[in-house]
Amino acid sequence: MENPNEFVEWLRSVAPYIHAFRGKTFVVAFPGELVTAGALPVLAQDLSLLHALGIKVVIVHGSRPQVEEQLTLRNVEARFHNGLRITDITALECAKEAAGELRLDIEAAFSQGLPNTPMAHAAIRIISGNFVTARPLGVIDGADLQLTGLVRKIDYDTIHPILNAGGLVLLSPLGFSPTGEAFNLTMEDVAVSAAISLRAEKLIFISETPLMKDAGETEIRELSSHQAQAVLDSGCLPADSAFYLQHAIKACNAGVPRAHVVPFATDGSVLLELFTHDGVGTMISYENLESLREATIEDVGGILKLIEPLEADGTLVKRGRELIEREIHYFSVIEHDGVIFGCAALYPFPSEKMAEMACLTVNPEVQAQGDGERILKHMESRARAAGFSKLFVLTTRTSHWFLRRGFVHATVDDLPKDRQHMYNWQRKSLVLIKNL
Repeated sequence: MENPNEFVEWLRSVAPYIHAFRGKTFVVAFPGELVTAGALPVLAQDLSLLHALGIKVVIVHGSRPQVEEQLTLRNVEARFHNGLRITDITALECAKEAAGELRLDIEAAFSQGLPNTPMAHAAIRIISGNFVTARPLGVIDGADLQLTGLVRKIDYDTIHPILNAGGLVLLSPLGFSPTGEAFNLTMEDVAVSAAISLRAEKLIFISETPLMKDAGETEIRELSSHQAQAVLDSGCLPADSAFYLQHAIKACNAGVPRAHVVPFATDGSVLLELFTHDGVGTMISYENLESLREATIEDVGGILKLIEPLEADGTLVKRGRELIEREIHYFSVIEHDGVIFGCAALYPFPSEKMAEMACLTVNPEVQAQGDGERILKHMESRARAAGFSKLFVLTTRTSHWFLRRGFVHATVDDLPKDRQHMYNWQRKSLVLIKNL
């Protein structure tokens, strides 16, 4: 291993995600194009890793290119209406054949167990069945979609015990009516319905589409469902990307906390999306994921973990857990998907209408993302709202950062009287003040 320290730091950095995800249900859906591209074995390895971390995984596969292949072999022309397949009896037989072949391929991929691979000792059991009840889609705009259907119900009572027993569940894009009819479904509809019914923590579409971009060609990394709807309504997305986004919005509006659309062209895209701050795809949530707010007692552990490295190297004055617990109402934090990535404290000196901003810290992994700037503006707003006219900081190593943001050099004599008495002459911190 070239850099063991880097590996250790990385492993520690993903621990909060592992704790947060353990025991949660993820619905992971992928199109038939992923299988055609030869990416199924690697995806199986990545999903088996999620399973090993205690995540309950439900897999939904698509089959469009495989159905097309079966239709071509029969010299039958595919028919569509508004992007949905018109499924006659022949097309349904092709869908059944494609789904059966894909199911076997997926089961084989999860049966790997070669030494020195991520699947070694996995012993994963993947279970499929008639878990999807469907109904006909009917006639839309004068076009009879015949045996194309919609999900009516996902069999929660059967799937839930399988997941609790450590099995993976596989859902194909086929459903069955109480009268025994079979219907061809879209992978997206099955995935959304499963995520809603199973109360999944995440719905993840592993797509054949590239990372979404808005009308200005800016990459779309994170959206609330309301923002996502606005992007969808703008008409700037290609049809396939818009179809994924439409279903991600539907899932979030129905109670699924997070939906992701991740391009499978990136190796390990699921792991990168789940275990890194920015991910590699587009994430949709009912509300904005990034929260900048005043801290609560539940945030003490996260704040301590954030500031301890800077206390150890002398950048910050040491604060114990008890002190932070007593002063937690002075702190604000910035969190992303439940993990704290930045903090700062605001100490008031009312008689001089001044406030001290202390302990401004941002996780090194995301320091180039502008979180420090956002925290500073938040603390300035807090100070103004409390009636303070000046904000000051004491720093030994980051004076240039503050000077570029409107602070100016000052002396200890410019500090509030009470703060002058607490000034540490051994640290000899620089005093910087900003008029609000």
